[in-house]
Amino acid sequence: MTVARSGHIRQQPATDALHRVVRAILRRASFDLVRYDHRYHPIARRMRLLSAHEISVVFDVGANIGQYATQLRTLGYRGRIVSFEPLADAFAQLKSATKRDPLWDAVNVAIGDSAGTAMINIAANSYSSSLLKMLPTHLRSSPEAKYVRTEEVPVRTLDSLFGSYVQPNDRSFLKVDTQGYEYRVLQGGSEALERITGIQLEMSIAPLYEGEMQFDDLLAHLNSRGFQLMSVEPGFSDPVTGQLLQLDGIFFRESSPLT
Repeated sequence: MTVARSGHIRQQPATDALHRVVRAILRRASFDLVRYDHRYHPIARRMRLLSAHEISVVFDVGANIGQYATQLRTLGYRGRIVSFEPLADAFAQLKSATKRDPLWDAVNVAIGDSAGTAMINIAANSYSSSLLKMLPTHLRSSPEAKYVRTEEVPVRTLDSLFGSYVQPNDRSFLKVDTQGYEYRVLQGGSEALERITGIQLEMSIAPLYEGEMQFDDLLAHLNSRGFQLMSVEPGFSDPVTGQLLQLDGIFFRESSPLT
């Protein structure tokens, strides 16, 4: 290795050439080699932001079987997690996963803008299930997400649950992956948002669900609540055109003393 004038370590030409060869081979096999560094990798950046803002509790809304929480644990997050999942089958798997983790709770409800019950559309792949009707654009791009049945689920608001899981000194992070229902979740958490430090929000760039709020309006709404977009994580795209259809926006408060 050599050291550049700026003080950053710079790889020798031979090492750079090896990296190019390895990446070329991997890409031909539909893989890639990416440095896991917060300057280059979106998930590493998210974990860096969680650490920098000293997040102590994560609200995992739309948890499915616990994929997001499991990833957090794998990547080193050791704080508390509260996962919300309304589907009975998915919740059973989620609850089983939490038994091995005393700092991970599972709650069998949907989160929305008002309390009550609702009929949720269950997708064939489970994780694309939504309280909203799916639009043709989504179904064409992701046939495995087609709805196969419905299920009645309880709905609570974030405001009604927030205080049960957050202590005065906690720094909380809200992740919302509810397939087009994200704005309704935020509407039901207006008071909680005042105490939340950061948010990860699934946002549609193209119309995917009937009645959903899309990227531009969600961005403006969160800006108006004092949150600044600090990172993005690509979601799914059209398999034919390559158009990105969804992404996750990572937001933190502009006034945070750690930013």
